Amino acid sequence: TLDEYIPEPERAVDQPFLMPIEDVFSISGRGTVVTGRVERGVLKTGDEIEIVGIRETTSTTCTGVEMFRKLLDEGRAGENIGALLRGTKRDEVERGQVLAKPGSITPHTKFQAEVYVLSKDEGGRHTPFF
Repeated sequence: TLDEYIPEPERAVDQPFLMPIEDVFSISGRGTVVTGRVERGVLKTGDEIEIVGIRETTSTTCTGVEMFRKLLDEGRAGENIGALLRGTKRDEVERGQVLAKPGSITPHTKFQAEVYVLSKDEGGRHTPFF
């Protein structure tokens, strides 16, 4: 079968948990659910996590993990999950923030970079930036 020819992708489950937030929902009677693809690590029900980026970093607890409307014990790297957050309101979380293991990442507002822009002959820009 086809499964025998395609290798299982390696999942970064041994690294600290990280999941960019793609969408946020409020479920009456349950609370706030954030969805996204787990980039690395494992998130288990009951884990302490941080919401990092855009606003001040806040801490919360994951009270449930769902995938395709099924309750799970954990979400692993590479899976698209919904994480139910304890005591977090819908307007306190937004797309673009990330869920992370406490203390594993810090947000930055400045960085230094070196950029090489392709010339017109190399297939790059035809007009200047400014």
